[in-house]
Amino acid sequence: MARLGISFSGGPNASEIVECVKLAESLGYESAWVAEGHGGDQFAILAACATATSRILLGTSITSAFVRSAPTIAMAAAVVDQLSGGRFILGIGSSHKVQVGPEHGMEYSKPLTRVRETVEFTRALLAEGEAQYHGETVKIENFELWFTPLRRRPPIYLSAVFPKMTELCGEIADGVILTRSTPENSAKVRAHLAAGAAKAGRGAEAEAMTISSLLPVAVADSRAAAFDRMRPGFAAYTGYFPRYNRMTADQGFAEEAAAIGEAWARGDRAAAAAAVSNELIDATAIAGTAADCRAKIAAYRDSGLDLPILTPFARGAGAKAVFEEVIRACAPEG
Repeated sequence: MARLGISFSGGPNASEIVECVKLAESLGYESAWVAEGHGGDQFAILAACATATSRILLGTSITSAFVRSAPTIAMAAAVVDQLSGGRFILGIGSSHKVQVGPEHGMEYSKPLTRVRETVEFTRALLAEGEAQYHGETVKIENFELWFTPLRRRPPIYLSAVFPKMTELCGEIADGVILTRSTPENSAKVRAHLAAGAAKAGRGAEAEAMTISSLLPVAVADSRAAAFDRMRPGFAAYTGYFPRYNRMTADQGFAEEAAAIGEAWARGDRAAAAAAVSNELIDATAIAGTAADCRAKIAAYRDSGLDLPILTPFARGAGAKAVFEEVIRACAPEG
C-alpha cells in the first residue's frame, strides 16, 4: 500500500484527533503526525493516539528544539514510543523566531546548532540512560533516566526548508520533513541529503532516508471551491512566518509572497488571502475534487517524495468534519 500520512496542527481538539487517527489507521494511512504551535500538547495527544491504535506510525511534526529542554524531548519521545509499541518517529525542528521569543519567552539563536545538539543529546540519553552534554546551546551537567526506553534509537526526522538544514538532516537524521514542497523539489532535496550524509561518512544511508513533506490539502466539489478553501491557511502561514514567505518567493512566487506579507503586516487578512494565487496553490499543495487530490498525491510520489503528509487547515466547530472528509477522500488504495 502506498505511503501516506495525515498531520494535525490545530482545529480538532485532542479527543477528536484521536478519533481521526483511528479512522486514518482503519483506511490504511501509514502515519499520523501532530504539530504543536497552538493546537495542544503534541506528546499528550500522541500518547492518547498510541493507546487507541495498533498499527499506524505516530510522529511529531515538529517538536521545537527551543521550547522544550533536550531531556524533556527525549523523555517524551521514549514514553510515546513505549506506549505505541515502537511506532513513534521524533520530528525535531528549529520552529520560528516569531514564535519562540514572543510566544514562549525563550531565546532563539543558532538554530542549526540547537537542532544538532538536541539530536545528539537525545540519542545519547536514550542509548545510555544517562548523558552529559557541553555544547554551544545545550548544556546538561547530567541527566539520568529512571526507566528503560523500549527502543534505544527511535527514528528522528528533521524539518527543513532551506539547504543548510537539509544537509544537516543528511548528516544526523533518518528522514526529512519538508513543508509545502513542490514536486520539482524532491531531486534537489535528495542531493542535499546526500551531500550532508557524505560529509558525515554515511553516504550509503542517504538513499534510505525518507523524504516527507507536509502538504496543505482541501477537498471540495470543484477545484475552484477547494482553492478558495485553501487561501486563508496559505495567507496565515506565508504572512506570519518570514521563513515561509521567503520559501514562497524562492519557489518562484515572489510577487505573491510580497503581497501576502504586506497585507498581513497591515492586518488585512482578506487581502492576504486574495493574494494567494491559484498557481501558488497548485504548485505547493493538493486541492480539488477527491479524484484531483488522489492524482496530485500520485504525482508527488512520482517526483521522488517518499511520504506525502496531508495537512488540512480547519478551525472552529466543524474542524473535525473537515479532517474526516480529507482522510476518507484521499485514503490509500489497497
